[in-house]
Amino acid sequence: MGKLDNKVAFITGAGSGMGKAQSVLFAKEGAKVIAADINFDGVQKVVDQIKADGGEAVAIEIDVSKKSSVATAVDKGLEEFGRIDILSNTAGILDGYAPTLETSEELWDRIMNINLKGVYQVTNAVLPQMIERGDGIVINIASIAAFVAGGGGAAYTAAKHGIAGFTKQLSFDYGSKGIRANAIAPGAIETGMTKEIFAEGSAEVMESVNSVPAGRYGQPEEIANVALFLASDDSSFMHGAIVPVDGGWLVK
Repeated sequence: MGKLDNKVAFITGAGSGMGKAQSVLFAKEGAKVIAADINFDGVQKVVDQIKADGGEAVAIEIDVSKKSSVATAVDKGLEEFGRIDILSNTAGILDGYAPTLETSEELWDRIMNINLKGVYQVTNAVLPQMIERGDGIVINIASIAAFVAGGGGAAYTAAKHGIAGFTKQLSFDYGSKGIRANAIAPGAIETGMTKEIFAEGSAEVMESVNSVPAGRYGQPEEIANVALFLASDDSSFMHGAIVPVDGGWLVK
């Protein structure tokens, strides 16, 4: 028996990093996985891995910043598996720790459209069929930048604060309709996307990363383990929580 037997999970950003780790773990725990990413080749490889391990999954291309792409992706997922029980909004990008005076309007809009508007658009596309059944789980990937400065630049920090607020409001508005919404706030997680950014980070950023109580970077699988907890009945009394998984970054 898996923790997610007979569940269908829609995971954005599933082609790499934290989204890939969730997709693989959720499938191992019995979920049928709709793995969505703007990089279709990457997400297809993830689906091939899941199927090779005996799981069920489908790869779907999605651009979370475009409403039409989101609608098409969600419709394809529903056509494949009939429903979506779990949504993990994991797709996101970094802003290179740019302060506001070094943040162009183009960069600001790109960060907001993917990191915040994308969460809003995918959630709104998936939520109605959850409400109709009276059951559903939404997991948003925020960041320690949802709590403090220094986890990203101006745009990234603003967007992640927005995700935290959006998650709480989802819980407030739809908890009584059977929807559980929570968020994970990762610290410095070692993924393909972050390795280069961390390597080029400022001395202040690197000092923060290296001085966390855990004394190391986190791994995508460690985020996936917490996502599994939030997606399962083990967290049945959790609503609107923003859960730090940061190696102790926020205790400093």
